[in-house]
Amino acid sequence: MTALRTVIVDDEELARERLRSMLANHPNIEIVGEAEDGDSAIRVIREYSPDLVFLDVQIPQANGFDVIRDLPPGSIPLIVFVTAYDQYALRAFDVDACDYLLKPFDEARLAETLDRVSSRYDGYEAPAGTALQAVLAHMHAAPCDQVVVKADGRYIFFDADEIDWIEVVGKELRIHSGTSMLRVRESMNSFERRLPPHRFIRVHRSAIINRSRLREMQPWFQGEYLLILRDGTRVVTGRRYRDDVQTLIRHRAVR
Repeated sequence: MTALRTVIVDDEELARERLRSMLANHPNIEIVGEAEDGDSAIRVIREYSPDLVFLDVQIPQANGFDVIRDLPPGSIPLIVFVTAYDQYALRAFDVDACDYLLKPFDEARLAETLDRVSSRYDGYEAPAGTALQAVLAHMHAAPCDQVVVKADGRYIFFDADEIDWIEVVGKELRIHSGTSMLRVRESMNSFERRLPPHRFIRVHRSAIINRSRLREMQPWFQGEYLLILRDGTRVVTGRRYRDDVQTLIRHRAVR
């Protein structure tokens, strides 16, 4: 088999280095380029026309799915998504990815992926249902009450009950946990989808609270409410979320 011209896309230099080192053990892979963000990924892929791209989903400027959308339809290479978040797996399959590597992965798992890539490249592709089952088999779903956060090149694991509330300030999320606060580059909508809904509620376009942290709720202006958390934090709700917020008292009202 001819060596597959390969590009690695990941915003973490150590992650690129690790994958590059692992791929060095496979003579049928030739790394021709690397990129650390969405814009440079599109540029490198267009420049080198690779056969295969290992593509991190969460990268700056444009995520992995945006990168694919910006490529000419007739020149999209084989794609292997690489990420720490398993909720992207089904979407990866929707865009016809060869495989989905959930970080951290080992040599054996990478070898399985490369076998799948070879089959796709040679035209011996498994039926869609079989391929999907293979992808799902390697989704190591975290416990439903655990949240993984990427910050400063690290992956931080929170038990959901450790998080008091989340707010948006400028272009960053601020995750409040006790006296600590963690800054994260992620959209509120994306982060909300990864939170267990029985524990958290969106009360404003810029705020999510842990239901168990709510101590007091006061009517405010024009249908809004003032929420006071157990540590004294005050959060004003948004009118758009009024119905959701009212469920906090509707099911707990004293009879």
